[in-house]
Amino acid sequence: MDTRVAVISIIVEQEDAIEELNAMLHEARQYIVGRMGIPYRPKGISIISIAIDAPQNTISALSGKIGRLKGVSAKTAYSNVITPAEEGAEQ
Repeated sequence: MDTRVAVISIIVEQEDAIEELNAMLHEARQYIVGRMGIPYRPKGISIISIAIDAPQNTISALSGKIGRLKGVSAKTAYSNVITPAEEGAEQ
């Protein structure tokens, strides 16, 4: 299946959602290229950015699951970089 590069931006407003969020990201670890987390203590939130290279349905499913967590917002930005399945198998 073709893969696509995307960034999932996450804002965590409720600390009790972090454990479940981390479990979801751990399940998707094979697709995650990089992760940056910034605790914004004055506002009481965490800002997380996930760079991912995965099939589009996998990215959409992960973003949707994350967005359904209570106290968590997620948005996805897709690149136009798509790797055909044959090339992706070589990585």
